[in-house]
Amino acid sequence: MTPLSELAQGQQYPTAALYVVATPIGNVADITLRALHVLGLVDRIAAEDTRNTGQLLARYGISKPLIAVHQHNERAAAQRIVEHLQAGERVAYVSDAGTPGISDPGAKLVDAVREAGLAVIPLPGASALATALSAAGDWVATFSFLGFLPPKAKARAAMLQTLAGHPHAMVFYEAPHRIVETVQALADALGGERRLLIARELTKLHEALHCGTLAEAPTWLAADPNRQRGEFVLVVEGAQQEAAGEHDHDGLLSILLEELTVSSAAKVAAAITGTSRNALYTRALALKKDED
Repeated sequence: MTPLSELAQGQQYPTAALYVVATPIGNVADITLRALHVLGLVDRIAAEDTRNTGQLLARYGISKPLIAVHQHNERAAAQRIVEHLQAGERVAYVSDAGTPGISDPGAKLVDAVREAGLAVIPLPGASALATALSAAGDWVATFSFLGFLPPKAKARAAMLQTLAGHPHAMVFYEAPHRIVETVQALADALGGERRLLIARELTKLHEALHCGTLAEAPTWLAADPNRQRGEFVLVVEGAQQEAAGEHDHDGLLSILLEELTVSSAAKVAAAITGTSRNALYTRALALKKDED
């Protein structure tokens, strides 16, 4: 087997630099050879959870001084790391899993290092976002990554209302204790016909991917309590673009909205006109908002 040092030939690893290193999101074999080389090269490693990182490093025979850098101490810890870098050290930063700074700590550390005039060098690798998108299919031509939705129902509903007409697929992360209510909130706000990919426990032993619609997703989750466990990535189809002349249905929608909810009005109008229900839902939502 070719030694890591030989594989890394031709690549510069300057001192006084922060190396932002992606680590596995589940399967430890997904770490890159370059990540292992850099983790063995640096003077110390900053980590979201030093216990988790210590276990990963032990698997590969790496022992380095560790610095805890998490969401509660990121600003203060960043200054300590800047001081180490200014002393000419190399420091790597890893979050618990995946790529730092993407719904994980790391962004404030990167800002502090760059503001100090020091180098930030990213090492690509595992990401739950990219992993889920690679298995979504052709309906996800463009996307927006939105991270975690607000945990409180009112704030979540308000945010989703603003996204009802968003034309790109939307990618969310979600925790197991909120997955059922989040999927239901998505269906209520965006309409049940939109496609949804539920990617659960990616790269882990109980990995599961389910592609269906927002309307049937709550039933799929409820059918087996195990489906509600683990970490989730949700990929939701974007709103269909309105065809020319679709505003001609405003009169029909306005009449229906006097007696029906936005979702029901869109469903009835779609049945009458043959127009996309998603497009009519988006338009009905706008008309309802204007009335309010």
